[in-house]
Amino acid sequence: MLFQKMASHIVGYPRMGPKRELKFALESFWDKKSSAEDLQKVAAGLRSSIWKQMADAGIKYIPSNTFSYYDQVLDTTAMLGAVPPRYGWNGGEIGFDTYFSMARGNASVPAMEMTKWFDTNYHFIVPELGPDVRFSYASHKAVDEYKEAKALGVNTVPVLVGPVSYLLLSKPAKGVEKTFSLLSLLPKILPIYKEVISELKAAGASWIQFDEPTLVLDLDAHQLQAFTAAYADLESTLSGLNVLIETYFADLTSGAYKTLIELKGVTAYGLDLVRGTKTIDLIKTNFPKGKFLFAGVVDGRNIWANDLASSLGTLQALEAIVGKDNLVVSTSCSLLHTAVDLVNETKLDDEIKSWLAFSAQKVVEVNALAKALAGQKDEAFFASNATAQASRKSSPRVTNEAVQKAAAALKGSDHRRATNVSARLDAQQKKLNLPILPTTTIGSFPQTLELRRVRREFKANKISEDNYVKAIKEEIKKVVDLQEELDIDVLVHGEPERNDMVEYFGEQLSGFAFTVNGWVQSYGSRCVKPPIIYGDVSRPKPMTVFWSSTAQSMTSRPMKGMLTGPVTILNWSFVRNDQPRFETCYQIALAIKDEVEDLEKAGINVIQIDEAALREGLPLRKSEHAFYLKWAVHSFRITNCGVKDTTQIHTHMCYSNFNDIIHSIIDMDADVITIENSRSDEKLLSVFREGVKYGAGIGPGVYDIHSPRIPSTEEIADRINKMLAVLETNILWVNPDCGLKTRKYAEVKPALNNMVAAAKLLRTQLASAK
Repeated sequence: MLFQKMASHIVGYPRMGPKRELKFALESFWDKKSSAEDLQKVAAGLRSSIWKQMADAGIKYIPSNTFSYYDQVLDTTAMLGAVPPRYGWNGGEIGFDTYFSMARGNASVPAMEMTKWFDTNYHFIVPELGPDVRFSYASHKAVDEYKEAKALGVNTVPVLVGPVSYLLLSKPAKGVEKTFSLLSLLPKILPIYKEVISELKAAGASWIQFDEPTLVLDLDAHQLQAFTAAYADLESTLSGLNVLIETYFADLTSGAYKTLIELKGVTAYGLDLVRGTKTIDLIKTNFPKGKFLFAGVVDGRNIWANDLASSLGTLQALEAIVGKDNLVVSTSCSLLHTAVDLVNETKLDDEIKSWLAFSAQKVVEVNALAKALAGQKDEAFFASNATAQASRKSSPRVTNEAVQKAAAALKGSDHRRATNVSARLDAQQKKLNLPILPTTTIGSFPQTLELRRVRREFKANKISEDNYVKAIKEEIKKVVDLQEELDIDVLVHGEPERNDMVEYFGEQLSGFAFTVNGWVQSYGSRCVKPPIIYGDVSRPKPMTVFWSSTAQSMTSRPMKGMLTGPVTILNWSFVRNDQPRFETCYQIALAIKDEVEDLEKAGINVIQIDEAALREGLPLRKSEHAFYLKWAVHSFRITNCGVKDTTQIHTHMCYSNFNDIIHSIIDMDADVITIENSRSDEKLLSVFREGVKYGAGIGPGVYDIHSPRIPSTEEIADRINKMLAVLETNILWVNPDCGLKTRKYAEVKPALNNMVAAAKLLRTQLASAK
């Protein structure tokens, strides 16, 4: 029976809605075009539909409190009342003003740091903590949403970010010693967790889920002991509740697994058995009698249909270990990282569509596996799945022998440019004749409603190609003229032809498929539509040469050719899972190499190959870092190993912790790297203070583009001075943290004007000091 509640569980679900309803509601609220009540109404409608969908699909353990207006870690910061003093919060229930100020900044203060959520393209707001933080129960969201679902007839499993993971994901606030032990705050936050738990119990909750994903990291004995201490402290409060500890994204070490299964008061363990296949060996060796295993066999990170026969075999083997009544079928992690519903994809090729499962389909897969495990196998559903699996393995569109041959031929060379970076920079300066502290931007300029309309109408065949090209050329001219007016040194064309940097290239490469509504949340209201890499990758024809050449013809200043690098295309796509990721990456690198060389032939002397996501793909285990960095850095070098010394290769990275991979960044051998710096409290500069020598050009971001706040000339000049204290004048560039796509021109113009003014001020000061 479809509606019978089998032992099935969903870790979490996408929040934006099938057609990004929450995104538009948030942006309308931020632009003061709608009220808080309007936003809350949209949110309530989305939550209701999500709970109903899971209930109708037969899911037994349905999560609540996985919905968020920005991100779940920020929600936990609000729950704990851990608001940094600069936001002027004076206690009470935290409202939208304070909440969104922490996330986005406001006119007077900057936002909190944002960084990547483990090795995903999702971001979270990093808590700023110290010994003087006065924690208080300041957001009742978890309890309110549980009650909301219950009123709709759905008894949910409330989800909280676990107390230890919350602290391990935090950072010492400004002015607090870097050596401060964040885990020392555990006794201060646990009383608030107890209040939340008590309220959930009083409201009728029978299960509670704590997400403790940091358990999959390389943790020392002190960190592992913190989990033991936390749950021992919570044990009496949790009495009467079934407690699920959820981990995801990787295997557990034997030490972490031992810690997990010995936690006091815990009923169930949620384990990622897609990215954590070795964890199965730990389960076989030792699984506590009478406990529940929530087996994450349906991939929450990718969009391929589950191999149901294989998963059922895994589940049956686990059932023999943990017991028939103690096994629950689950997703490997939250479905936040996948698209919402395949039903909305009316333009996808039927064959490729049969290979896929989005969030809604994964919910059905989870329940189908749970039913099969209970002896109610849907034979037709399993047969259809087996047919699709066989189709994907045998389809001729997946394999391109010429591409495989070219990728195989890469072995035996490290693909370095022939001349060292110092000599190349000298040759480039003679050609480009740039001032000291040259200014540039990262690539994109604001995407106006008019620009989006033009692209949308062209895709829908409502305007001709001639009219489209004319409109894009006019936009490029506007961006070029603005940069010349601002006196920026190295220009960009603003990327008006691109909705998304990865999608744009994927649309022009073979081996990629695209969705209409396959949106995935990246942060806040920012959604991306990852391409699907289903087969071997090649470049049938030039992708950017026309637009870059057009832009260069409009100015005598250097114009950057703008490309996305192979590692970023890989990490920001849904990648085929039938071959190693590095093989796919090498194929993409060869395609980008063709484009780089065509840009050079067209007279583009500065080419930026963005690797914004290189750090993001770093495995969570240190033992796996070296192999990943070797092939990722090699892939980047492949793209530009054949250009002349006078062609300047830039790359860009953003919103991650780069300090631990700085030597790999140097090994990329780019001529100039622009890198996020301002939002993370200039953490990057500490590497250079500690003695790392960097000889190539470098542009640590001087202001945060993810906030509407406009920095002053003095503030930017102060940032540049901090950089000059640790970096040589002749290698320093001045640029924003990231692209300007998400900003408005009313914010961009004054911010860039102040940036250029700050660079000129410093040039004058440096000249007079000689």
